Amino acid sequence: MDKIVNAVAKNLDLSQNRPIKELIYEALRKTVILGDIPAGVRINEKYFSEMMNISRTPIRYALKRLADEDLVIRKPGIGVIVKGISVKDAYEIYAIRKELDALATRQAMRLMTTAEFEQLNQLLLETRRLNEAGDVTAVLQKFSEFNQFIYDKSQMYRLKSIVVELQEYLVYFRDICIRSTDRCDLALAEHWLIYRGMLNQDVNQINLITHEHLNHSLDFIVKEMRHRHLE
Repeated sequence: MDKIVNAVAKNLDLSQNRPIKELIYEALRKTVILGDIPAGVRINEKYFSEMMNISRTPIRYALKRLADEDLVIRKPGIGVIVKGISVKDAYEIYAIRKELDALATRQAMRLMTTAEFEQLNQLLLETRRLNEAGDVTAVLQKFSEFNQFIYDKSQMYRLKSIVVELQEYLVYFRDICIRSTDRCDLALAEHWLIYRGMLNQDVNQINLITHEHLNHSLDFIVKEMRHRHLE
């Protein structure tokens, strides 16, 4: 149990000026998703409270949020048991994302102005510069901005909220995997291909590259999950 408490503490950033219950929730959530609290392990609310010197109220709040997300389950007479996510979950999430991302990209392509295409081009040029400079953290941010830009320009706001909720389950794995130099280079090249497909109004290229792009991301994520024995 001490090992688990230490894993949560490592993900807990108390320097942020935010409610402690939100910080505890995010730390527990990240620890569960990454498998640092294995599936089947019981989380003892009282023990966590004592070991981390935090009242039970924010811990109870965090566990309720995790239960709502189906990342933990409450068993009568036993308590809170970690469920986590599995490789099967990753495949399901990405199957949905491939269809939704392609839809958003096609819609954005039809609605974007010449000036907005130039904005996207400049974003990719800046991402290339940062990638060549080896600033992986900034590149990750630009990748997020690329996706955000397309969803904003698609004007499909309900679709965007669905995708954000799905991606949140795998965001920690995405960040781990995309920090690979090879993956950064490949992801950037794929973003350029998506952009050119949009510029050329090429629906087939958009569908193909969007699916390939997400398949490559999924491959990296599944490899990392299996390395962590999250079957």
